[in-house]
Amino acid sequence: MVERTYSPAGLLVFGLGLAAVLATALSGLGVRWGLWDFRTGFTLLRISAWTGLGVAALAVIACFVITAPPMRRGLGLAAIGLVCGVLAFVVPASYLNQARSVPRLHDVTTDTGNPPPFVAVLPLREKAKARNPAAYDSALAAVQAEGYPDIRPLRVTAPARAAFDAALALAVERGWDIVAVAPQQGCIETTATTLWYGFRDDVVIRVTPDQGMTRIDMRSVSRIGRNDAGANAARIRAYLAELESRLTRP
Repeated sequence: MVERTYSPAGLLVFGLGLAAVLATALSGLGVRWGLWDFRTGFTLLRISAWTGLGVAALAVIACFVITAPPMRRGLGLAAIGLVCGVLAFVVPASYLNQARSVPRLHDVTTDTGNPPPFVAVLPLREKAKARNPAAYDSALAAVQAEGYPDIRPLRVTAPARAAFDAALALAVERGWDIVAVAPQQGCIETTATTLWYGFRDDVVIRVTPDQGMTRIDMRSVSRIGRNDAGANAARIRAYLAELESRLTRP
C-alpha cells in the first residue's frame, strides 16, 4: 500500500497563500482597530500584494512539480495557495486602479456653490485630529465638475418634512452615526465608517423647500487622505438614489 502524503511544495504555497491573504485583510483591519496608522496599512497592503503575486507564481510551478501519485494530495493545497495568492494581489490592485481612475478628491458635494456646512461634527473632527479641513475648498469644484458631473441635488415633490424624515431614517438604516438632527434648519450631520479600513467620513444632509418642490443636498468629506478612491461620490450616489426611490414610490 502506497502512503499518500502531502507534497512539501503544496504545503508551502498553501501556507504562504494563507499568510498573504491574512496580511491583506489585516492591512485594513489593523487601521480600523487602531493597531497602526493608515500609512502603515497601505504599506502592508502593497507588500501583501506583491507577496501574493509571488505565491501565485510559486503555486503554478508547484502544480507542475507535484506529479508523483503519492504526492497528488498536495495538488489541492497548491491550488488553494494559487487562489489565495491571486486574491492577495487582485484586491489591492483593484483598489489602486480605482483610486487612479477617479478624481483626486476628499470632499464631494451636490452643491459646490453653497455646500452644506458642518457644525456639530466640528468638535469630533478636532478631537480625532482630522487632517482634511471641514471648510470647503472652492478649487475642488472644477475637479468635481469634470470627474463627477452626475453629482447633483435631488429634487422631489414630497413635502420638506416628509423628505427630512425619510432622509434621517435612511441614514440610520445605513448605520451612520447620527451626530445632530435639526429639523427646523433641515440639516442632518452624521459620520460614516468604511468597512475595511474603518475610515471615518463626515456627512451632512440638507433638506430645503425649493420653488414648490423639495431640494436635498448632501456633502461627504474624508477626515484623512486626499484621494478617497471614489468613496464619497459613491456614497452620495447610492444614498440619493435610494432616497429618491423611497420618496417617489407609489
